[in-house]
Amino acid sequence: MENWNQKLKTGVGNGFKKGWHGYVWLLKILIPISFLTALFEYSGLLAHLNFVLEPAMGLIHLPPSAAIAIIAGLLTGVYGTVAALTVIDLTTAQATLVAVFILISHALIQEGVIQGKSGLNGIKAAVIRLAASAVTVWAMGFFLAEPAAVSTAGAVSAAVQSQAFSAMLADWSAGALKLSLQILGIVMVIMIAMETLKVFDLVPAIVKALHPFLRIMGLDRQVGLMWAAAIFFGISYGAAVIVQEAKENRFDRRELEKLHISIGVNHSMVEDPLLFLPFGLNLLWLWIPRIITAMVAVRLYGLWARWKRKDDADWKKTAADMSLKS
Repeated sequence: MENWNQKLKTGVGNGFKKGWHGYVWLLKILIPISFLTALFEYSGLLAHLNFVLEPAMGLIHLPPSAAIAIIAGLLTGVYGTVAALTVIDLTTAQATLVAVFILISHALIQEGVIQGKSGLNGIKAAVIRLAASAVTVWAMGFFLAEPAAVSTAGAVSAAVQSQAFSAMLADWSAGALKLSLQILGIVMVIMIAMETLKVFDLVPAIVKALHPFLRIMGLDRQVGLMWAAAIFFGISYGAAVIVQEAKENRFDRRELEKLHISIGVNHSMVEDPLLFLPFGLNLLWLWIPRIITAMVAVRLYGLWARWKRKDDADWKKTAADMSLKS
């Protein structure tokens, strides 16, 4: 019993320390991006970019202003999008579409390097994730899209500019403080839970229990540990496990590529979606479409790989026949 209590204490302590360090790191991203987004909105620059952003965003059922949140997420990660959403006026449905886009395609440069070191070319990984984001959000839009409205970017910009800068600053400060406190609670709970699982050595048991789900996702059991690391900790946080496993074990190249296609679309299923809860988003919309897209993407890759293998075999056979004839 004493050993159990000591382990629990260790898990909670480690989780609190890592949660706090992670939270401070998060604030260094969240606060500057949130403030810069607020300034961008206040300046009225969005109205001048509307002719470029409206057609592109319209393809995925989003208004031009959503581009700010998406670009922030592509470059910095989910936290950048969360920061931007604090100051962009989007409906719940639109915020859901933005969230799903970025849950698939965030921190593309950083995570592309990790995937490149452990089984899938980084550029190919980024292209696949961007395509998956666009297709998934486009499809979701038919279920979540609201009646089309006349673009009001100019009117919104004028209204924001008419607001005193001090009032805008006060609104931003209140919103940023509220969001920061909410995220503090979420990050602490997640990190304490994760560290406690590690201390009690429950992660291998969880991986084993997930084997049936691996089959559903179209993946081989041999990549189970890497898949679990990405699902629970994300590609960045799970990088140590993912890269190390790829180096130490002789995995089939196609199985590794299938793994990276799957986790590229569908990873960090715990922490990242919960960060959007303060915006009132439904977790099911943040989970299920990504799971479906990952399953479809892996199976399409499997079909392509089988066709390519057959095509290569046919080509070699033809070349051999021609060689014999000559």
